[in-house]
Amino acid sequence: MGNVLYDQKWFKTAKNFNVYYVWRGVKEPRRSRFATLRGKKNGLRYDITIIPPRMLGSEFPKTKGHKHLQSVQELITVLEGQAFYFAQWGKGNKINNVEVVKAKKGDWLIVPPDCNHFTINPASKRLVMANWLLKKCKSDYSLFEKYQGAGYYFTKNGWIKNKNYKKVTKLRFKKPLKKKPENFDFLYGN
Repeated sequence: MGNVLYDQKWFKTAKNFNVYYVWRGVKEPRRSRFATLRGKKNGLRYDITIIPPRMLGSEFPKTKGHKHLQSVQELITVLEGQAFYFAQWGKGNKINNVEVVKAKKGDWLIVPPDCNHFTINPASKRLVMANWLLKKCKSDYSLFEKYQGAGYYFTKNGWIKNKNYKKVTKLRFKKPLKKKPENFDFLYGN
């Protein structure tokens, strides 16, 4: 995580700890509110991610961030807590679109294809979320590693632009989905 953090001074003296936890390919609970979802589900992976509320110096805790190598979408729901879902599009260090979705328990989000994205826990309580994604999907972390994170950091002082990018557009805030999708067919792509 050190190579994607805003507060490098803090990182140099920080003790080693788990910033977040991911369980991939978890068996979806039978009696969960998701068991009623329709559509194809073979070939999808169900994951759980937990981000505790431990600050990263002056930055709020987050996942490392990645891009899917296949042009696919991802479905996410917040099970507990709050989240900022951050997505950016561009080429190299020139970002031409940045979107943030603020979500809370029960909200849904579809991560669009072909974006670099990550999740932030902006609250003083843990964030627990679930996602569905193609099992065969692979992730690439290199853009965020190369430029020390995304185009913006979320800190105690609010949103701060990452100076390692030549161009970063203004943040656009979008609303989450309030209802679960009718089926999962859109996750399989074209």
